[in-house]
Amino acid sequence: MERVAVISVILEDAKVCQSEFNNVVAQYQDIVRGRMGIPFKDMGISVVSITVLASIDKINSFTGKLGNIDHITVKTAISRSMENEQN
Repeated sequence: MERVAVISVILEDAKVCQSEFNNVVAQYQDIVRGRMGIPFKDMGISVVSITVLASIDKINSFTGKLGNIDHITVKTAISRSMENEQN
C-alpha cells in the first residue's frame, strides 16, 4: 500500500554533503512528488522538504540512505493510509 510522506532534511554543512544528498534523491526520483529547499547561506545550512508517494519499505529505504550521510538530520511524517485506495 502506498503512503504519502513528508521528509524533512537539514543539511548542517551543505557544501560538504549536498552532492551526496542530491545523488540519493536522484536514485528515488520516481517516488518524489515535490521538493522545496531553503538555503541559509550565512549559516552554511540548507533545509529541504521532500514529498513522496511510495510503500513504507521504499520510504524507509530512502530516509535510511539520507540519514546515513554525514552532516544530515532526517525526520519523516507518513500518512496512516490512502483513503481513495481500492482493495
